[in-house]
Amino acid sequence: MNIAPLTTEHADEVVAIYQTGIDEGNATFETTAPTWEQFDAAKMPEHRFVALAEDGRVLGWVAATKVSDRCAYAGVVEHSVYVHPAARSRGVATALLQALVDSTEAAGIWTIQSGIFPENTASLTIHERAGFRIIGTRERIGRHHGVWRDVVLTERRSPLIS
Repeated sequence: MNIAPLTTEHADEVVAIYQTGIDEGNATFETTAPTWEQFDAAKMPEHRFVALAEDGRVLGWVAATKVSDRCAYAGVVEHSVYVHPAARSRGVATALLQALVDSTEAAGIWTIQSGIFPENTASLTIHERAGFRIIGTRERIGRHHGVWRDVVLTERRSPLIS
């Protein structure tokens, strides 16, 4: 597996993996993946990566967005990480999260956060192993297919940025 910057070259596979995660029902409140143009505009180019198989197929991706345009939050990003079902349990998410940690710390970003459905225990475990901690549960924060859902707020504070 090779970790590389996520570019337009990966667009179709990234959007397809995103839609697969959406279809599984425990990844996001979204119901359809964005177009590549929407994805590209929303994600920070310097903080998005793909995991590639030896044959060049995209196994998974990670990407960050700003949480706010306010200068006080310049060092805080929110991320998403998605792995193709056939590539799970092979360290893909861990490698992607490490790439994100490395890039954000190099840029002076001190906090990476994410909201995870509590039913997504695999994601919570992977994040905990990557140094994220649970801040708390936002109860009934939004409706998903007509059902109120909780979200576990996680964050990783950089020990290098003070």
